[in-house]
Formats: sequence, C-alpha cells, structure tokens
Amino acid sequence: MPDFSKIRYVVLDVDGTLTDGGIYYDSEGNESKRFDVRDGLGIKAGIAAGLTMVILTGRTSPMVVRRAKELGIHQVISGAKIKYPHLKRWMDQNDISTDEICYIGDDWNDLECMKAAAVCMCPADAAEEVKMISDYTASTSGGHGAVRDCMQVILKDMQKWEVACEQLYFSKGG
Repeated sequence: MPDFSKIRYVVLDVDGTLTDGGIYYDSEGNESKRFDVRDGLGIKAGIAAGLTMVILTGRTSPMVVRRAKELGIHQVISGAKIKYPHLKRWMDQNDISTDEICYIGDDWNDLECMKAAAVCMCPADAAEEVKMISDYTASTSGGHGAVRDCMQVILKDMQKWEVACEQLYFSKGG
C-alpha cells in the first residue's frame, strides 16, 4: 500500500470515475450525468479530514459544477482535453508538489497526471493501462462508489476515516 502521509490534495476525474462514463441526452438534447451518493460520502469525509478535493475534467458541464458545489469542492478545472498541463499550471500557481497529490482516474487521458502524482488510484472498470500503473484499484466501477472506496483507503491509512464520518453523520448531542 502506498504512503498517504504527505497527501493533501485528491484530484478527481469525472467521466468514468465520478460517473459511470455514460452521457445521457433527452429528446430535447439536454445532457445529464449520474453521480453516486456513496462517492459523495467519501468526498465529504476527505474534506472533513482536511484534504482538498479538486475536479479535473476534459469536458465542460454545468452538472459537474453543481455536484462539486453540493459536495464542497471549490476547485473545478474543466475543458481540459489534455489534462496534465492544466494540473501542472494549477500546482505551480498554488505552490503544490506532486508528493502531495493523489489522482483518481480511469482512462488514457488521465495517465500523464497519474504518472506525475505521488499516489494514483482507479475504479475497477478502468482501462488496463491505468490499472497497470495504479497504486490501488477500487472494488467498484466508476460512478458506483469507486471514489468512496478510494477515499476510505486513504483516510483509513491516515487514521482519519472514522473520525471524519462521525463528524459528518453522527449528532454530538445524542
């Protein structure tokens, strides 16, 4: 298992990682995406534990911005067709080292970012090339709790999982 002790930032891909990779259109041409509430729990637990969550996606989607806002993710980098230059620019602008980053992605467009990160993780249904370089492969598919699975691994290693979940989901007054 990798060393998560220096991780301060978790960078998340969207399509195929936070979603099942499907793009749904209605008869009017409106797009929708499906997000899993279990991933939301993992993300909120990460934030409660002091991690900064960042979304890095190749597409531009109002649904992603909305979901990020609901979860308390303040940094969304969208329209990043080639992702690594966007990641590098963000890191440089914020004086962030690759040692501090865990990247969770699922496909070829994530590979360069994953290779640069201290730790990389992926959903169970990620591309084989991604699985080969990943430090951890979730037991579930993208959009079906894979991010929650990864966050639990990170936070349990940091001994922060239970405290973060209790802080979020149990009342303090009984």
